[in-house]
Amino acid sequence: MKTARVAYKGNIHEAIEWYGKLQLDTGAIVSEDDVVWLPPIVPQTIFALGLNYADHAAELSFNAPKEPLVFLKGPNTLIGHNRETFRPADVTYMHYECELAVVIGQSGKNIQEKDAYNYVAGYTVANDYAIRDYLENYYRPNLRVKNRDTLTPIGPWFVSADEIKNPMNLTLRTYVNDSVVQEGTTKDMIFSIPKLIAYLSSFMTLNKNDIILTGTPKGSVDTKVGDTVITEIEGIGRLKNTIISEPVYQ
Repeated sequence: MKTARVAYKGNIHEAIEWYGKLQLDTGAIVSEDDVVWLPPIVPQTIFALGLNYADHAAELSFNAPKEPLVFLKGPNTLIGHNRETFRPADVTYMHYECELAVVIGQSGKNIQEKDAYNYVAGYTVANDYAIRDYLENYYRPNLRVKNRDTLTPIGPWFVSADEIKNPMNLTLRTYVNDSVVQEGTTKDMIFSIPKLIAYLSSFMTLNKNDIILTGTPKGSVDTKVGDTVITEIEGIGRLKNTIISEPVYQ
């Protein structure tokens, strides 16, 4: 099932697709442009993977990591579909990262790879922007790179796990102003979804609504104020975002 979270007339609703429109949990049918899109999941812990595609690691002149490179993100970073992300005025390189987001459906610890998908509720699309100017070390991204407000659009849809036959064989694409700038496939992840779940749960409990952002393939391009960025994952959806200047955001 495909669901979304939206704000409409001052209230928050769950919604489903309805012939090009949205059906709210009240039964009302509304236009997609009449709502404010929210992150489709209210997150618990947000895990993010660095360098989880060998081609992206090579693009940045790094060797592929031998174990998952994981860092944490705060919920302040997440915004919904059709929303705006600000670009600080002083930066020289800010790029998108189209990522498959895995949503955990139940608590578990020491989960075996063979059982990992039993703990997945579903999937959504994330665009985890990075500001290279602030990067001290690609193996240890600092707070200013990955925890800035508005820097991670996510959505529009949460797609239940039963609707995705093979999450390890999905095409990812990014468009900037309608031109394709990034294309890859989840089958090229260095650490698969089951491996990531087994790794994380080996030393900590994973909980319902934890989110794992699984990394991005090669194709990072600087984005500018005014750019419209769409990150798309096969079978899951198209996430639209616009970059604005920091003074406008403030």
